[in-house]
Amino acid sequence: MLNTLSVRNIVLIDQLDLAFENGLTVLTGETGAGKSILLDALTLALGGRGDAALVREGADSGQVVAVLSLPESHPARVLLRENEISDDAEIILRRVQHADGRTRAFINDQPVSAGLLKSVGALLVEVHGQHDDRALIDVATHRALLDVFGGYERELAAVSAAQIALVAAQKAVDVQRARVEKAAREEDYARHVVEELSALKPEAGEEDALSERRQWLMGLEKAAGEVNDADEILNGTNAPGPILAMLLRRLTRKSDAEAQLFAPMAEAVDQALVALDAASESLDAIRREMAFDPRELEQVEERLFALRAAARKHQVECDALPGVLATYAAEIEALETGAEALVALEASLKEADADYRKAAGVLSKAREKAATALSRAVETELPDLKLGAAKFIVDRQVDEDRVSPYGFDQIGFHVQTNPGTAPGPMMKVASGGELSRFLLALKVVLADKGSVPVLIFDEIDTGVGGAVADAIGKRLARLAHSVQVLTVTHAPQVAARAATHLLIEKQAIDEGAFMRTHVRPLDTSARGEEVARMLAGAVITDEARAAAKRLMSEVGV
Repeated sequence: MLNTLSVRNIVLIDQLDLAFENGLTVLTGETGAGKSILLDALTLALGGRGDAALVREGADSGQVVAVLSLPESHPARVLLRENEISDDAEIILRRVQHADGRTRAFINDQPVSAGLLKSVGALLVEVHGQHDDRALIDVATHRALLDVFGGYERELAAVSAAQIALVAAQKAVDVQRARVEKAAREEDYARHVVEELSALKPEAGEEDALSERRQWLMGLEKAAGEVNDADEILNGTNAPGPILAMLLRRLTRKSDAEAQLFAPMAEAVDQALVALDAASESLDAIRREMAFDPRELEQVEERLFALRAAARKHQVECDALPGVLATYAAEIEALETGAEALVALEASLKEADADYRKAAGVLSKAREKAATALSRAVETELPDLKLGAAKFIVDRQVDEDRVSPYGFDQIGFHVQTNPGTAPGPMMKVASGGELSRFLLALKVVLADKGSVPVLIFDEIDTGVGGAVADAIGKRLARLAHSVQVLTVTHAPQVAARAATHLLIEKQAIDEGAFMRTHVRPLDTSARGEEVARMLAGAVITDEARAAAKRLMSEVGV
C-alpha cells in the first residue's frame, strides 16, 4: 500500500506530507484547488514523464517521494533484486525534477534510470481516469487480465516452455540446414583442399623446424667446399706429401758422412710428413662427421616451399594448415552425415511443434470458457452503473499458425453500449464516462485476481447522476476491501463511503503574495460539511447538512 507521499516545490505545492490508510480514500475540493497537481506529482514519482513546468515558480527543483509497503513476494521486489537494488522493508520511490528539465530517479536512495522507476511504478500503482485508462490501451494487457481471471498461470507456463523449445528446435534445424547447404555448394573445392593437404600432411611447427634444418644444411654445403679445397691441397695432384716422402728417401740414402750433415733436415721432413698424415686424418674425421648429402638440402627446400605455397594459397600461416585441413574435412563430413542429422532435427522440430500446439490448444480452450465467465461477471455489475443495456465482450481472435509465448489467442475487450449498435474495441466505442464505468466494473471483478496494490481513480464519476454515482461509490468501497483505493471525486455519494477523506484547498500566503495547495484530513464533523458542500454548492444550507448526514448514515459513517 501507499504509506506516505511527500511533495516539495511542485507547481502550487511548496511543502506537503500526506499519510494514507488502507481502504477507500477520497480527495475532494473545489475545481482548481490542486487535485490534478497532486496526481501529477505522484505520477512523477512513479516514473512518469518529467516536465520543467512542474517545478514551482522561483525554485531550482522539485521533489516527490512515495513510500510503499509490499509483501515479500511482490513482483516489484523481484524486479528490484534482479537490478541489484536494496530490498528494504519499505519501497521508497523518489524523483527530482530540475527547473532546466533534467530529472533524477531513485529507488531506496539508489540512483536508477527513469525507465526502471517506471517499470517498478507500474507494478505498484495504476492511475485511471476518463482519458487515461492505461491498463486498457494495450491489447496485451487484456490477454493478461483474462489469464489472471481464469487462473491459467500453469497453462501459460506450459505454453511459454513449449514455445521456447519450439524456437530452439527451429533454430537448430535452420543452422544444420545452412551448414549442409554450404557444404554442398563448396563440396568440390573442399574435396580438392582435403586431397591436397592430406597429401602434404602439414604439421604444426614444421615450418620453423624445416627452416632451421635448411640453414644448417646450407652452412654444411658451404663448409663442404672448404673441405674439398683442403683435400685437394693435402691429397691432390700437387699434394706436398709425395714430394716430401721422395725427399725423405733421398736424404736417408746419403752416405754416412752426408747423412750426418742432412740428419736434422731428414728429421724435419719426417715430422712434416707425420703432420700431413695427421691433417689428412682430421679432414677425414670432419668429412665423416658432416655426412653431408646435397640431396637432403634439396628435399628440405622443396618441402618448405610447398608448405609456404599452400599457406599463401589459403591466406594463413603454415602452422594453421592443419586447421584448414580439419575445417574442410569437417565440411565434407557435414555433407556426408549432415543429411542424417538434419532429418533427426526435423523430427525433433515436428515433435516440438506438436507439443506447442497441444499446450496452446489447451490454453485456448480454457480462455474460451474464461472469456464467457468474465463477460458475464462484468455485465452483472453494469445495470447498477446505468449500463444495463450494454454488453461487455471478450473478443478472441484465434490464429493456430501463431507462435508466441502466449499461445494462439489475441484478446481484446469490446463493448456494445446500446442495442442495435455495432460492438467494437472499448477504447473506441465507449464515451469517457462509459469507459470509466466499464473499467470500474472490470476492476471490481478482478479485485482479488492479482491487481496492483494501489488503484487511483481520477474523477471517474464526472457527468453521472446520483444513482450512478452511488453505484460507483459502492463498487469503489467494495474494491477497497482487496486493494488500497484513492479517488478524486466531485460526487457526494462517493465521498460518503470513504474510510479516509482528504480535502484539497488553495491557501493564500503572505496576504495573497502567492498561492499554495494544502491538503488536510477531515474528521467526521468536517466530512459532513464537505459532503454538504458537494451537495449544495457554494452556499451550504441546513437542508444540505441534513442530507449529508442522512447520506453518511446510510453508508454507515
